[in-house]
Amino acid sequence: MTTSEKVAYIRGLAEGMKFDTESNEGKLLTNILEVLEDLALDLEDVNDGLVELSDQVDEIDEDLADLEEEVYDDDYCDCEGFDDEIFEVTCPKCNTDFEVTEEELCTMDTIECPNCGEVLDFEIDECDCCDEDCDCNK
Repeated sequence: MTTSEKVAYIRGLAEGMKFDTESNEGKLLTNILEVLEDLALDLEDVNDGLVELSDQVDEIDEDLADLEEEVYDDDYCDCEGFDDEIFEVTCPKCNTDFEVTEEELCTMDTIECPNCGEVLDFEIDECDCCDEDCDCNK
């Protein structure tokens, strides 16, 4: 039973008791019932607004998930499981040695040589930075 239905029931009981609406008690009861009816209607409006707001938040959440997937793609890893391991790489074009971190190898498909600008492609089969459910595991 909704709040409005309960207030309507109470109003029916009061009318069935045949209160004298001109007496002090009758006027008080009538005004209390009017306030209760207004409160019940306001509560229904708030509940309707809450349902609408909840639906909108769900839509925003879905849109945000789609956006995150689009922006971060498969190269995004939000885990903190990377070791501080550093790998030495030799550029095949200029033979310059430079260092690359595990995080860079796991999250970037290409790395640019700091000496000549040659773009080096890396294909990592699996990244050990975190668990199997992480997006960075390729």
